[in-house]
Order: sequence, then C-alpha cells, then structure tokens
Amino acid sequence: MRKSILVGVCLAALLPAAVQAQNVEGRVGKLESEMRAVQRKVFPGGAGQMLQPEVRAPQSEQGPGPGSPATSALADVNQRVTSLEQQMTSLTEQIEQNQNRTRQLQDAFDNYRRSNDARLKTLETGPAPIATGAGGPIESDDQSSGPSRPTTRPETASKPGAATPIKVSVEKPSTGDPAEDEYMYGYRLWAAKQYPQAEAQLKKVVAEYPKSKRASYAQNLLGRSYLDEGKPSLASMAFYDNYKKMPEGERAPDSLLYLGQALTKLNKPADACKVYDELNDVYGAKMASAMKGQVAAGRSAAKCK
Repeated sequence: MRKSILVGVCLAALLPAAVQAQNVEGRVGKLESEMRAVQRKVFPGGAGQMLQPEVRAPQSEQGPGPGSPATSALADVNQRVTSLEQQMTSLTEQIEQNQNRTRQLQDAFDNYRRSNDARLKTLETGPAPIATGAGGPIESDDQSSGPSRPTTRPETASKPGAATPIKVSVEKPSTGDPAEDEYMYGYRLWAAKQYPQAEAQLKKVVAEYPKSKRASYAQNLLGRSYLDEGKPSLASMAFYDNYKKMPEGERAPDSLLYLGQALTKLNKPADACKVYDELNDVYGAKMASAMKGQVAAGRSAAKCK
C-alpha cells in the first residue's frame, strides 16, 4: 500500500514537469521554424551564414543546494525560450520595417517614372523644333521639374562668326578584353564631353556584357553623362536602374548618391532624402569617408531632417 502511494506521489510530482517540458519543446520547434524563415529573408542566397543567439545560459557560481526543486533547470530553459521569442519578434519587426521602407522607395520612384514617361520619351527621341530663327532651334530645358519650358540656347555654329566646336578624336583601346575596352572607350568619350556618343557606347556595354563588373560602371557612368549633359530626368532613370538591377555592383552605391543629386535638381527633395536614407541603410558600413561627406552634403542640399 505504501509503495502504491509513493508511486502515485512521484507521478503527480513529475507530471507538471513533463507537461512543461512538452510545452517548451513545442515553443522551441516554433522558434526554429521562425528562425529558418528569418534566415531566408536575411540571407536569401543561402550562403550558409547563421544568426548567433544573443541569449546565453546563466553561469552560476554554485550548484543548486540540497533544497532546490527538481524543475529548476526546466524553469531556466523556459525563461531562455521566452527571451528568444521576444528577440525573434523584435527581429521580425525590424525586417518588416526595412521591407516597408524599400516598398515606399519603389512606389515613389514608380510614380515618378509614370509621371515623367511622356516627357522622357520626347527627350530621348529629340523634341521637334518649336521655332527657328537667326539664333537656331529652341531646345527644352530638362532641369525643370514641371513641364518643359523653352529656352534659347543656340548652337555655337549657328551664330555668325562663331567658331565651330572641335571634336577631339577619341582612340578606342585594344587590350584583348572586350568588356574592358568597350567600357574604357565610353569613359574616354565621356571625359572628352562627347556625351551622346558616350551614352550610346555605355548602353552597348551594359547590353552586351551584363555579367561583367564593368556593366555596373557603365550604367553608373551613363547616368553621370546625362547629368553632365543637363538631363537629370534621364540621369535619375539610369542611376535607379543600376541600383535596382545590379545592387551588388561596385557602382551601385555611387548610383544612389548621384540619384539623390539628380532628384534634388528635379526639385524632389523628399524623394532625394529617401534615397539617401536607403544608401545609408544598405551601404553605410561599406562607404568610404569621402562618400559619407558627399551624402552629408546631399542631405543638406535637399534639407533632409
């Protein structure tokens, strides 16, 4: 009879601990599932990187005393699982906030792209002359953020007695590396301020050598050529495409920097500030001090908060 009572007492004492252990095991399984989902978001390429836990088992200087309950270790595990669950919730919220910010930047730029589509098409094909006179054709001013407004910028050759601009002959390099040679040729055309020729050449590099590291360079330089030519609308499109399509390219951070400058010239400071925020969030740890200074200057020009 005493043995039966003793067995019953032992089972009654162990039953809550068993139930609690099963509960902890279920929570740990859920945590592992959520961690794998977070891993796929943080490391989509599956590079084998793992998030290290921030929770460590507490180190007690002395072992449990003779009066310590048998479930103290289980209670400690339960507390650690609770801490892990709280950290997982916080990490998930941060990921969702970053994704929401990226979506906002994408939506803002898509709206900007749609609102300027007709004007950009006109700029690419070349506007029809509105009027002609002794000063030559009237051109559209691409730097205005509103509708194109005509400005009189006659060509130098059209002015009586004006000297005809001399085009510098640009030599195409030949090193045996086609992608490198084509890019350097576009770079030399840009350096010689032969912008239309440089733009055509740089587009060719991106189209024919999309897997080369020079594709990122060429797309970024294409935007700079448009920017130097006084066409910030086309420049902003080129810079954004470089960041969107080649975010791991060597010139992706530069493109975000120049995109902010282009949007500022287009009188879109709010969008420029979002771009600078994106640049700091994505590439802040990799930026050189010189670029950080340029970002600070850009934020100041856009009056970012």
